[in-house]
Amino acid sequence: MAEPPNWLNLDHVWLPYAQMAAAPQPLPVVSAAGVRLKLADGRELIDGISSWWTACHGYGHPHIVAAVQQQAAQLSHVMFAGLAHAPAYTLAARLAAKLPGDLDHVFFSESGSVAVEIALKMALQYWRNRGEPARRKILAFRHGYHGDTFMAMAVTDPAVGMHDAFRGIVPPALLAELPRDAATSAALDALLEREAPQLAAVIIEPLVQGAGGLRLHDAATLARVRAACDRHHLLLIADEIMTGFGRTGTLFACEQAGIVPDIVCLSKALTAGTLPLAASVARRHVFAAFLGTEFERALMHGPTFMANALACAAANASLDLFDAEPRLAQVAAIEAQLARELEPCRALPGVVDVRVKGAIGVVELATPAAGLRADFIERGVWLRPFGNIVYVMPPFVIEPADLATLTAAICEVVAARSRHATHEPHGRDAHDVV
Repeated sequence: MAEPPNWLNLDHVWLPYAQMAAAPQPLPVVSAAGVRLKLADGRELIDGISSWWTACHGYGHPHIVAAVQQQAAQLSHVMFAGLAHAPAYTLAARLAAKLPGDLDHVFFSESGSVAVEIALKMALQYWRNRGEPARRKILAFRHGYHGDTFMAMAVTDPAVGMHDAFRGIVPPALLAELPRDAATSAALDALLEREAPQLAAVIIEPLVQGAGGLRLHDAATLARVRAACDRHHLLLIADEIMTGFGRTGTLFACEQAGIVPDIVCLSKALTAGTLPLAASVARRHVFAAFLGTEFERALMHGPTFMANALACAAANASLDLFDAEPRLAQVAAIEAQLARELEPCRALPGVVDVRVKGAIGVVELATPAAGLRADFIERGVWLRPFGNIVYVMPPFVIEPADLATLTAAICEVVAARSRHATHEPHGRDAHDVV
């Protein structure tokens, strides 16, 4: 194997989710095209996780590249306070048109965690503006994950394993079980009845809980959450940072339950993995609570790079591709292939579950999946298991043969692990790295 390039050292870079005292050298990527990452030593890897679930159209799509290049030549960025530019206003109108219901008011930021922070801020100030400042609590769901900034951590289940160091520092949210059946629905109603005077909002990852273990729930469960919020007069925040833009089979996961959240958070695939951008989008009644003659009623938030013109150009180009190319049909084909080709893993010793939703495939193990990444790299694929989860979330443009390479690698590596597994349940929610 070739020596790593001379720029690749860990003297000055602090890596995410890594113990730097023992962190291995990351793989040096020199280019990417389609679904492939090219390494400095000439090897190519099929990217099975779309760069943390962002690169929905693959890498280097010419339409997005051209849009960003054209925008860069004209205007890369300008502050969004007191000044305006066409890419952001165009994007806001297009998002409002594509989102369900009256989710019409778009507040831009740069990352998913910040989009969640802003949504929570909106919910809390909504009630203050309405004369109910005692509503300061947020209800979240067990196994949910909403980001790494402080309020996002506050509404994340600490059991997912990444935020233990902040127990006692981050104010805990109320946690409830998802209302999957009559018993859990009744328990949620009882909790909301008791806590409603102090509650501002409920936050949920619709249909798929991401970094908390890629757990699925059905559309009926999501509809029950919406109905419970309506009964108890609570705002519902949908964290569609991972699920948005086709990943679950519809453009937005909420569509499958026929519900409209009061606020929705978007990021990741918003720019198809090209540039950082996020959005917190509110319904009309939420926005209306911030209007008035008093300056203090306004939303007090303003990221420096909000509505970055380059990022908005990329997002508009990505939406063009959803309009012009058969992305949702491709997701349906990926779903069918994943279901077929991952199913043999179910019979392997040490496999707890195999599940598929849209362009998401999961093999859940009884023991941690630590150490498997190198086995996947040897097979020419980039997969990054976490906790006890081996998963695949490929770009939507992946060809069936490349997807078959990914699923075959998963089956082979999991089978090899199964032959050496102790088969004892072991830290289901413990994370290696996401």
